[in-house]
Amino acid sequence: MAEKNKKMKKILMVGNPNVGKSALFNRLTGGEAIVSNYPGTTVDYTKGEFASGGVFYEVTDVPGTYSLEPRDGAEEVAVSILEKEKGEVVMIVLDATRVERGLYLALEVIERGYPAIIALNMIDEAHDKEISVSAGELQRLLGVPVVATSAVSGEGIKDLAMMVRKACVTDISRIKAALEGGNEDPAPSGCGGCTGCGGC
Repeated sequence: MAEKNKKMKKILMVGNPNVGKSALFNRLTGGEAIVSNYPGTTVDYTKGEFASGGVFYEVTDVPGTYSLEPRDGAEEVAVSILEKEKGEVVMIVLDATRVERGLYLALEVIERGYPAIIALNMIDEAHDKEISVSAGELQRLLGVPVVATSAVSGEGIKDLAMMVRKACVTDISRIKAALEGGNEDPAPSGCGGCTGCGGC
């Protein structure tokens, strides 16, 4: 147990409500979780664990939020957890059928300097609705690893667990330049994540 604790790393899962974040959490942790009230509130948050590559991760399923500028109790707890764990890896969960709705939160997290990785969840629903979304292009624009997942089918879950180690900090100004049509590429100089290039 001591050895396990020595290698334990933290991951904070954030995302808008109804993006399948809790289902993804259950897939990663095997459904073995501890539900607690955040101190001084009636808002629940959940913690669980998983192991990948010999490293143990403690995952916190942060209450759903649309922004890091809180408007209600749940969002206040989400922001409090992030501020308390400043510097820990943040897994941003996006709905692949409505990527644009989650980008504001993703950019807020990135702008605050957290090492980040994106789970492009509900990719199966995007396919069913004939919505084309490219994890590789999103990764290129945002400069952090992006993994397409489906919490329902289990697609991409193992890849996501393996790619957590490549979560990274990226430069928000380079992202803005890229999104505005500039020539700057926010992608990090090293490998930002696996999009099928075969280099991992």
